[in-house]
Amino acid sequence: MELMAPAGDWESMHAALKAGADSVYFGVKGLNMRSARAFETDELAQIVKVCGKVNTYLALNVLLYDEDMEQMRQICDCAKEAGITAVIVADVAAIEYARSIGLRVHISTQANIGNIEAVRYYSRYADAVVLARELTLSQIRKICTAVRQEEIKGPSGDYVKIEVFVHGAMCVSIAGKCYMSLAVYNRSANRGQCLQNCRRAYIVKDEETGDELKIENKYVMSPKDMCTIEILDKIIDTGVSILKIEGRGRKADYVHTTVSVYKEAVQAVLEGNYCQEKSAVWKSQLREVFNRGFWTGYYLGEEGWSGAYGSKATVVKKQVGKCLNYYQDKGVGLFFIEADELNVGDRIAVIGPTTGYMEKEINSMRINNKEVDVVCKGDEVCLLIDKVRKNDVLYVLKKRENGICSS
Repeated sequence: MELMAPAGDWESMHAALKAGADSVYFGVKGLNMRSARAFETDELAQIVKVCGKVNTYLALNVLLYDEDMEQMRQICDCAKEAGITAVIVADVAAIEYARSIGLRVHISTQANIGNIEAVRYYSRYADAVVLARELTLSQIRKICTAVRQEEIKGPSGDYVKIEVFVHGAMCVSIAGKCYMSLAVYNRSANRGQCLQNCRRAYIVKDEETGDELKIENKYVMSPKDMCTIEILDKIIDTGVSILKIEGRGRKADYVHTTVSVYKEAVQAVLEGNYCQEKSAVWKSQLREVFNRGFWTGYYLGEEGWSGAYGSKATVVKKQVGKCLNYYQDKGVGLFFIEADELNVGDRIAVIGPTTGYMEKEINSMRINNKEVDVVCKGDEVCLLIDKVRKNDVLYVLKKRENGICSS
């Protein structure tokens, strides 16, 4: 069972690897469904090196125009040369070219695959297909069963892998094929430029009378985020091979937490000790990072609309300082406090491009080799901590009792 993690930058990439991801997916600048979060093409070889035995998937699933063909081919060539495991694509032009140079292909959810006939067709080109997010568990099970019974294999000679999303943002449109952002702002969601009109509050107004309709949920187009931790055993039981976490636009703390939680849950399912008591604890942990409220997606046929703007994370992280140095022999990090204060007992996080995401509780602090209980803005403080790097950012984590945070 492969757990796939999103990586929008190096911080998230390292966070995913530390949390135990079996594979990572990411985009490069130019042709990327998350245009604001992408790597440079010349970083692909470094990604492969850093990931080691972890599978690397390059998302190249944007809507392609004629003028994109040269760039698409260049990106595929670079991916092939760097040793990327596979490209995630939907456009026939990208599928054909990737296969022509011997680059493995995974078919994106953008292709709207919802039946075994489509799986059979794409098996000519692809070793894995991402099913449409609109399918139910029973529909997924039928597809997975048919793949085995009919021995549907991809170019590698192995059975085609079936991939599904298990956590993250849901789109108001089918497979993310939305034109709202393009129509209003001339920024196409299908080109990675979505400005998320659907996440905003709207008023329904009669143009003739000026009367406004009262609706309980002003966020009528904003779905809650998918969270399947409570039905993960049922999803795995369908026969899928790859579990995908959405979130290339999310930060390192989100990636680290979601991957850690789902990794532990998958292991519990495989070992036969998964239970609802554990899933309740895992769900509580998932609530601590960015989310718009949770539902199980379409797997159980339930509805799920957010009803609020921004994140409903139960934990807020506030930047308080930066790392000045790390003393390897002592296991001590020296931090400069730029804002607010830190107290012994506080829960902190450190995020950096190489460090990824690290979280701990402060047991002791020292200033000028003296134990202190509180440090304030302007102080330089030493903390016992696993390896961090200069310029890594220090955050204090606080429980949010009420309201909604947008960070």
